[in-house]
Parts: sequence; C-alpha cells; structure tokens
Amino acid sequence: MTTGVRRRMGVEERKQQLIGVALELFGHRSPDEVSIDEIAAAAGISRPLVYHYFPGKQSLYEAALRRAADELAAGFVEPPRGPLGARLLRVMGRFFDFVEEHGPGFAALMRGGPAVGSSTTNAMIDEVRQAAYEQILAHLEVEEPSARLELVVRSWVSLAESTALLWLDGRRVPRAELELQLVHDFAALAAVSAAYDSGMAEILVGILADEPADGPFGDLVARLVALAPMPAPAPDALPAVPDQRTP
Repeated sequence: MTTGVRRRMGVEERKQQLIGVALELFGHRSPDEVSIDEIAAAAGISRPLVYHYFPGKQSLYEAALRRAADELAAGFVEPPRGPLGARLLRVMGRFFDFVEEHGPGFAALMRGGPAVGSSTTNAMIDEVRQAAYEQILAHLEVEEPSARLELVVRSWVSLAESTALLWLDGRRVPRAELELQLVHDFAALAAVSAAYDSGMAEILVGILADEPADGPFGDLVARLVALAPMPAPAPDALPAVPDQRTP
C-alpha cells in the first residue's frame, strides 16, 4: 500500500496504482466495507481524482478483480513435467498462497454479494474456474474429456474452492495438510469414477504408473492401507493349540 505521498503519474500508471491499492484493501476486508475515501487516502490522492480514473467503486473493484482473477488462474499453470501428484501439490500451494493473501476479498468474491453480483464479476469467476479445469486436462494430456472425466475435474475444482472458503473461517486445519488432502481428493474422485468407467480406469492407471511411492498419491495409498483392518487368518492357518485338559 502507498504511504500517501503525492507524485505525478501517467494515466495508466495511476490506474494500475489504484487497482493495486484497491486489491490490497479488498484483500483484508469485504469490498462492501471499503470506501472510495479509503482508497483515495491509501493512494495519496483526492476522492474526485479516483472518480476521474474510475466511474465508481464497482468499476474499480472489477478492475482489481480482473488482476486477481488473472493471478489466480496463472497459479494453476504448471510445467507438464514429473509425477502428477507433485504437480497438483505445487498448484495447491500457489492457490492457498492467493487465498491467504486475499482472504476476505476471495471470500466475498466466491460467496457473492451486492458488490460482486454483476454479470462482469460472475463471468470473471467462471473464467478462473474454466482456466483451472483446462489446466488439469492439460496435465492429464486429454483434449476431449469424457463426461465422467469432466465431472471429476470440475468437481475437484469446486471442492478446492469450497474447501478454501471453509478454511478461511477459523483456519482450524493446518494449511499444508489441507493442500495434501486436496491432492488426495483428486485421486479419490478419479478412483471412484474409474470403478464405473473403463476410460477413467485407463487414465487412472496411467497416472499411477508414474507416481513414486513417496509421492502424494503413494502417501494416500499408505494411509489407506494403514486404516484397513488385518484380515482374520483362515482356520486351517491357525497354529495347533495343545490340549490342556486333564486326562
């Protein structure tokens, strides 16, 4: 945030400054709670000058949202190298970096409200979701997803979003654990779908073939095995017990 020092700026530079100031304020409080006067004071300019660059708070909010949406969508971009589990874990790390930095603004955006209810803001939210969806398909090297694969990926993107919102309300689960759990959730969704569809089963086998035992998906398997009860031995496998009865 600026310190309120006035200096002459070009039109585009001033707009970008106001967007940055607004984004920081919206990141700490709901957009409805931030006034134009606060934005002007933080930028070190007068209230009328803010209106010179933006018609109102909604237009400034939408400009700030565009920058945030681009940043959030970019967080899902990951080089297609290495095991998928590790890639998804890095993506979740960047996603939660954004959520933690822009908590109240992220919550207000995703939950909706008077300041964020326009068709423009809703369209930007959908763009972020679509970008995340397309990036995951790119990681899976699938250009034309089946109906089941689309359900898995879109469900997972929605789950990540709702999980982040719940986490912001108290942060009762350690962030690193939650990031790993969401990667496990992706594997679980894919596994359940694979049980019903041969195409999904083929995709899942391809994913697991490249996963190391110490990777996120290997960690999930180890955790599940540890939860499974040991099967009872067959009667004929039991050792003989000497007859202790008195003759």
